Amino acid sequence: MSNERIIKKYPNRRLYDTEQSKYITLSDVRELVMDCVRFKVIDTSSSNDITRQILMQIIIEEESGGKPLFSAEMLAQLIRFYGGTMQGLFARYLEESFNLFAKQQEEMGGTLPLSSPLESFNRLTQQNLKMWNSLQQSFLHAAAMGGNPKKEA
Repeated sequence: MSNERIIKKYPNRRLYDTEQSKYITLSDVRELVMDCVRFKVIDTSSSNDITRQILMQIIIEEESGGKPLFSAEMLAQLIRFYGGTMQGLFARYLEESFNLFAKQQEEMGGTLPLSSPLESFNRLTQQNLKMWNSLQQSFLHAAAMGGNPKKEA
């Protein structure tokens, strides 16, 4: 992954973008995320990859201002999955769900000009149902068999 931008986090909590050779803020990192720029944040004192922690900080800032994305109940349910036997399966399910949702957003933008909004929405709904069914079957199979159905075939 040589095309990843490296951001260094120093003990003084400052972030340094090695590609631009300048200090940046969490807001700048958020912009990298929004622009789909691949990056990794490295703690200079330990050399550990702390990208996830930085992304969580951004989520916390977003949640504390404006309209939160997650309700308290949703966060409580999310916390309940930590340490449970379904944690790995749930993480994969969430990731696939987010990927599917992002794909649907792209398709929605691309299909509306081609046909009526109602027709486009109906087509996307049908595709979505098929994909969700496939995704659900895949995860149910993995939960029952304890493996990845794609790798077994």
